[in-house]
Amino acid sequence: MKQRIFLLLSLLLLGSLIGWRLTVKKRDTQDLEKASQARKTATPAVEVKEAVRRDIVHTFNGIGSIEAPYNVKISSKVTGLLQSMNLREGDKVTAGQVVATIDPSATEAQVHQQEALVAEAKARLAQANLATNSTNVGITAQIQQQNAAVNSATAFYKQVQENYKSQVAAAQSSVIDAQGRLDSATSAIANAKANLASAKANLANAQAKLNRSNALFAKGFIAAQDVEDKQTQVAVSQSGVEVAQGQIDGAISAQKSAQAQKDSAQFQAGIVKTKGVSDIEAARSSLVQSRAALAVAKSNTSQKFAYQENLNALRSAVDVAEAQLRNARSLLNDTVLHSSVSGYVSAKYLDSGTVVTAGTPIISVQSARQVYMTTSVSEEISPLIHKGMSASVELDALPGKTFIGAIQEINPAAELQSRQFVLRVTLDNPENKFKPGMYGRVRIVTERFANAVVAPREAIKRTPKGAIVTVIDSEGIAHLKPVETGPEDALGIAVTDGLSAGDKVVTLSQNPLKEGQKVKIGGAK
Repeated sequence: MKQRIFLLLSLLLLGSLIGWRLTVKKRDTQDLEKASQARKTATPAVEVKEAVRRDIVHTFNGIGSIEAPYNVKISSKVTGLLQSMNLREGDKVTAGQVVATIDPSATEAQVHQQEALVAEAKARLAQANLATNSTNVGITAQIQQQNAAVNSATAFYKQVQENYKSQVAAAQSSVIDAQGRLDSATSAIANAKANLASAKANLANAQAKLNRSNALFAKGFIAAQDVEDKQTQVAVSQSGVEVAQGQIDGAISAQKSAQAQKDSAQFQAGIVKTKGVSDIEAARSSLVQSRAALAVAKSNTSQKFAYQENLNALRSAVDVAEAQLRNARSLLNDTVLHSSVSGYVSAKYLDSGTVVTAGTPIISVQSARQVYMTTSVSEEISPLIHKGMSASVELDALPGKTFIGAIQEINPAAELQSRQFVLRVTLDNPENKFKPGMYGRVRIVTERFANAVVAPREAIKRTPKGAIVTVIDSEGIAHLKPVETGPEDALGIAVTDGLSAGDKVVTLSQNPLKEGQKVKIGGAK
């Protein structure tokens, strides 16, 4: 009996517990349904920003280096010993400053010789004038004069022959020296090509390492810093290839310069030989003429006409001698070399004590009162850039400073390999802050769309039917508006139709919004 009562009580208790559990579960389900319904009917929170009116600006950013616009190579006009050359690379030079002197002794000797010839020609003319007063006296004076002319012509003929030998030897020496420079430049090209091959091998190795690093990074085996290090190595190796290519270009330029110097030396040697032969022939002809004049003076003692013609010839001889004297004095002035521009010595080719030939460069002077910032632009950017546009320049050597210049030159032809157009920006340099070779960046505003209505990029949604924005009115109601978009930059997109400045557009929403839906603004305006 007791067992039955206990069993009945247990069943009653179990049934009560089951009923209570079902009641609690039903109440929880009802609460969840109420909460879900409340969320569905609750006002959604959104973040908005205002559309603003501003300019859309497109810019070109490039890298480049400072270059000097003028690089004047100062050469000698005469052949001789470089007597004085005390300037070094980097020394300041002003226009008109003496930069070098050539030993003037040989030229001074020519001046003295020409002065003597002028005096001699005038003396012969004076003697001939006196000879016209008396036939007998004139005949004697004329014969003496022609004897002196024969002696002078003989001495001049010997001197011209000696000068010819000396000048030919000097010209041949210049040719040999130029051949040595050409051989050296050819060797430099071979070395530069070897450096380029090595640089390309380093680039290939760095690229392979980068590829392996990218693969390992994609699998999560290495950190992003390792990939960035490999990317830096590739960039450095690429720069090495470009530097090696530049060395080849410089070596080829040096080879061409050496070849030009050799050609010039050979041409000068030809001129020396031709002129020397001509001078010898002229001196010989002068000697023959003097001897013939002497014979005429002896044979034509009664001919006054011959005396007058002789006077004319002597006057012409005075004119020729004076012209040769002026030429010799001009050559003497050319033994002192002056700089034609103000600037700095960029290269020194010869030292004191070197024998130089006419036309051989001695030093280069770069004018730096204005400098170029040289960079390159791509094919698609080049039509947007023109001469006279403003450009801002920042240099690594002068951090924190921005300098404003103007585009001075745009090469109309692109480089064949890079398809880039060379562009030069002019910078005034009165304080010599900018040095050729400085590295930096150039920024040029290529396009400006003024007074555009600009919306944040995240506010514009692209749909199959076109772009739309969600505008929140003053009462917090959402409106879906189709818009027409225009140019854009990193901070926003221009809206050409469908939006006004000051409209509040949704940039972030919990759920997709519907037309006419009430919202709660919670973002920054």
